Parts: sequence; structure tokens; C-alpha cells
Amino acid sequence: MKRLRMVVDKWLAPAPEASIRVERCAAGSQRKHRVRVQVDGPRGTTSLYFFRHDDGAWYVFPPEQSGITMRVRAA
Repeated sequence: MKRLRMVVDKWLAPAPEASIRVERCAAGSQRKHRVRVQVDGPRGTTSLYFFRHDDGAWYVFPPEQSGITMRVRAA
């Protein structure tokens, strides 16, 4: 599982003295987790959105939306 801290370190590479803010964002009716991470450091301010997928891992891309499905059960 990719933890949020590991993904932030990979994508934003914050300096040890950087200020990091994490803001939870509403993600609509899908109720998926989405956060905005802002890093204020010596190189300026950088922000990225991270999305939590169904497997619990965090990524910089949103999870695929599942379409309408129909199930048939044999009697």
C-alpha cells in the first residue's frame, strides 16, 4: 500500500525545513478520498492533489469510475 507520506515525498520532495499542509477535499457523490498537499519551501509553493483508491493506496490520478453494471443470478 502506498502511504500518503511516501507519495508526497516522491512527487513533491519537500525540504526538511518546508512547511507541509494537507487539506481534505470533498470528492462528490462517489465519496472517494481526495486531499490537496501544499509545500511551502525554499523553492516556493507547490500543490498537488492526491486520490485514495479502493486498495487504500494514494496516487496523483483519480480512481477509474465504475460504470453501470448488471448482475444475473441463476436460480
